[in-house]
Amino acid sequence: MHDTDTLTETSGDLAIDVAGLTRVEGEGSLRLRVRNGLVEEAHLEIFEAPRYFERLVVGRTPDEVIDIVARICGICPVAYQMTAVHAFENALGIEVDPQVRALRRLLYCGEWIESHALHIYLLHLPDFLGYASGIELARDHRAEVTAGLELKKIGNDIVGLIGGRAIHPVSVRVGGFSRTFGRGELRRLRGPLAHALDIALATVDLVASLEPPEFRRDARLVALRHPAEYPMNEGRITSTDGLDIDAAAWPTEFQERQVSWSHALQSRSRDDRPYLLGPSSRITLASGQLHSLASEALVRTGLAGEIRANPYRSIVARAVELVDAVAEAIEIVEAYAPTADPAVAWHAAPCLAAWATEAPRGLIFHAYELDEDGLVSHAQIVPPTSQNQAAIEADLATFAPRVLDLPTPEATHRIEQLIRSYDPCISCATHFLDLSVERLP
Repeated sequence: MHDTDTLTETSGDLAIDVAGLTRVEGEGSLRLRVRNGLVEEAHLEIFEAPRYFERLVVGRTPDEVIDIVARICGICPVAYQMTAVHAFENALGIEVDPQVRALRRLLYCGEWIESHALHIYLLHLPDFLGYASGIELARDHRAEVTAGLELKKIGNDIVGLIGGRAIHPVSVRVGGFSRTFGRGELRRLRGPLAHALDIALATVDLVASLEPPEFRRDARLVALRHPAEYPMNEGRITSTDGLDIDAAAWPTEFQERQVSWSHALQSRSRDDRPYLLGPSSRITLASGQLHSLASEALVRTGLAGEIRANPYRSIVARAVELVDAVAEAIEIVEAYAPTADPAVAWHAAPCLAAWATEAPRGLIFHAYELDEDGLVSHAQIVPPTSQNQAAIEADLATFAPRVLDLPTPEATHRIEQLIRSYDPCISCATHFLDLSVERLP
């Protein structure tokens, strides 16, 4: 338990406050209020300062937007770039060279590798093995943590090569890239990627052997699905209850709303249902498009059903996706043939540009309006965590009564472990705050 955690009980009411969630990206807290064994209130409070990126991009060109939104997150900058560039290209009718498309998937593979490796080995694995941090875990499991850091470095190296730098990449442009890439540059990745594949396969075996808390629920899972490839840059928005819409049509099914306890907008279905994004959703909805090596690894675990029903098993889904991303990266590197030009010519025009891609943490949606001068007049950026927040709260409300009879430190640990199962990127979620002032007479 943290020094700032509190537990109070009066007249049968129980309040648990975790004032500083650890091992998540960003700062947030959790408040649970229980009456007679039932959770009446479960609030995941996101209180980082709003960051106003939706306003910062107004008046900017599409290429400026791509560079600006990459600054939203230091772990998943490619997700923001890819969603924005695909939105603009789709709206303006720009068709990129197939090799450019392949390079963009390679760039996204790099991000998935580094993000999943970070979460599995440093943020989530300590929960299962009984350690308070990745540093403490490394004292007794140095080989495992070293392997995870090697995976993360390989992912960072891919992003650094294709994106121009490993954090907040700069090479993506509407219509392509800012430069061409030689075959030799990519071939240098073959050795490290072969090593990464061995680590990724071992990672699946490691996390599949972990014993998670017993918890099953029937959540509405949402993810992109593509007929020919595992969803990343492209696909249709689908769900476990039959939704199937175009990626640009996110606002027809979902909507954002403000809640009083969070600086992040929450997203729900238009019929007010929460829904869940991320690796478990993708594995459930799109496992048929996994690379053969990842598909075989998933089958070996025998945990596909558990991945769908138990959020603690998301660590297995991430490991399977590590195999998929590494295996696809190897194939892209092997097949790459340089293009003559880094980007195709294009011209801005008034339009509504919208798209969705799959960030490591789940589906991310962008929408932009371009005016007569080709500048952004309005923007909507919906990160995965703000969409997952309502589902996380719903799962907490269902799960918490199971652990409230445990000693408070253990109950708090189990609840925090559940939150970390979703790998929330809290700072990414704080993209908006509606300030209202009530003046009393």
